[in-house]
Amino acid sequence: MTTLLGISGSLRKQSTNTMLMRNAADIFGADEFIEADINFPLFNEDLQEAEGIPPAVQKLSDQIAAADAVIISTPEYNKAISGALKNALDWVSRTEGNPWQHKPLAIMSAAAGRAGGERSQFSLRLAMMAFRPHILQGPEVLVGGASKEFDENGKLTGETYIKFVTDLMKELRAAIR
Repeated sequence: MTTLLGISGSLRKQSTNTMLMRNAADIFGADEFIEADINFPLFNEDLQEAEGIPPAVQKLSDQIAAADAVIISTPEYNKAISGALKNALDWVSRTEGNPWQHKPLAIMSAAAGRAGGERSQFSLRLAMMAFRPHILQGPEVLVGGASKEFDENGKLTGETYIKFVTDLMKELRAAIR
């Protein structure tokens, strides 16, 4: 049994990053795919002291720990990862233990610009360094002009992008072993 956790850095219902993550999960073919919810309150240490770790944050931390591997698909907002994704990473860092340590992690991005979110991936790699996951170095999946790269059913259409996602998912499977 293989469990794959997917995290989209976008909260939008029609997010191309959520579509990309779901396409990658389909290609990966896990026995169980879990789509994370990162719609958390803004991290505030006063809130944590008053109320503890929010249940939704603890749930994500537990999902990360239990997963065999994780996919993060990140949009690029102002040349970095989204506030929602950074907030989720900050909250999870406050939970007991380190669910990320040595966890196989594939990152990808879909963005409106032609670079496909290259800077957001760099930003995500920097943000993840403290947690010490096993971040795959490639192949890079950078879907540029993302709104035109998915059909009406949310399926990725570009052959080159499909190949990169397929190759990255093969690497992620190999990293689990």
